[in-house]
Amino acid sequence: MNIDLYLFNLINGFAGKIAWLDYTAMFFAKYFEYFLWLFLILLLAVNIKKYWRMVAEAFIAAGFVKFILVEIIRWLWFRPRPFVSLNFVPLIDQSPAEASFPSGHASFYFALSTIVYLYNKRIGIIFYIASLFIVLARVFVGVHWPSDILAGAIMGIFIGWVLNKLFKKYLRGYIEDYP
Repeated sequence: MNIDLYLFNLINGFAGKIAWLDYTAMFFAKYFEYFLWLFLILLLAVNIKKYWRMVAEAFIAAGFVKFILVEIIRWLWFRPRPFVSLNFVPLIDQSPAEASFPSGHASFYFALSTIVYLYNKRIGIIFYIASLFIVLARVFVGVHWPSDILAGAIMGIFIGWVLNKLFKKYLRGYIEDYP
């Protein structure tokens, strides 16, 4: 048996058995990401001078990896979502025509978490844990394979790290005077 299918069945195998677990997974897969956004907005509200650069870099890195790199990979190689391949109804709505690999959620939120971590370790760890809950829930509800999540997370972490180094090297001197 292939490891991806085995891990998918291990995680998704709990779906449909316990109602509160299904609803919790659906919440994390679909809505929990907005709490991360809200948290970043609150950081800006508390101290815009301290956090604006971190938030800007985080969204640039996350947007770049999800809306450019992930889309290029999906365009080059289409991988059907698990609910399409295994012929079942997922717990959340997802287009069957949309590619599964790599996970856009994993790439976006792990890039975001990486930038936050590089600025503030404590908050970054919270973001990594939240991102992990989001992406594991997406396997649980049946819209991603574990390898989609792993590839997206690796891409997000790597791009977040690289772009943070590039921002520090090339942009720091140009934007020091701004708040």
